Amino acid sequence: MIELKNILLPTDFSEPSLASARYALELARRFGSRVHLLYVIEDPQVFLPPFEHQAIPSRDELEAFARDALDAWELPEGAEGCDIVRRFRHGTPFTQIINDARENDIDLIVLGTHGRGAMAHLLMGSVAEKVVRKAPCPVLTVRPEGHQFIHPAAEALSPSDSP
Repeated sequence: MIELKNILLPTDFSEPSLASARYALELARRFGSRVHLLYVIEDPQVFLPPFEHQAIPSRDELEAFARDALDAWELPEGAEGCDIVRRFRHGTPFTQIINDARENDIDLIVLGTHGRGAMAHLLMGSVAEKVVRKAPCPVLTVRPEGHQFIHPAAEALSPSDSP
């Protein structure tokens, strides 16, 4: 029997992350799992060109943003009953997601995909693809416009049947 005690839900607070949260929370409810909500702080010097008059946020400012954003992120309906642990890490997203999965005995990673075009994928790579290739556990990738969980009984009701 499959046991999912720990589900890792990496987020960048985007729509794809929200779509993956729906899946992670539903699976957590069904399996009684703990959800590990993870935000990775990328070093701004890696992806920002140097500007003379623009200050790069300090490590403390980046961590304060991460804490506030994780606490304020509005999770989908049904999150109230779930055991959710929030944390952040510094580094490259795919590397930190994999490290976090290893260090926290994660059974499943649920990861949103942006579905960027082929050129963007070639230039930037895909965090989801790298995680799928190197993760120590199964990975569920979720596209924001993909299939959603709908209970068959709810699907059978027509609008006139509802109370």
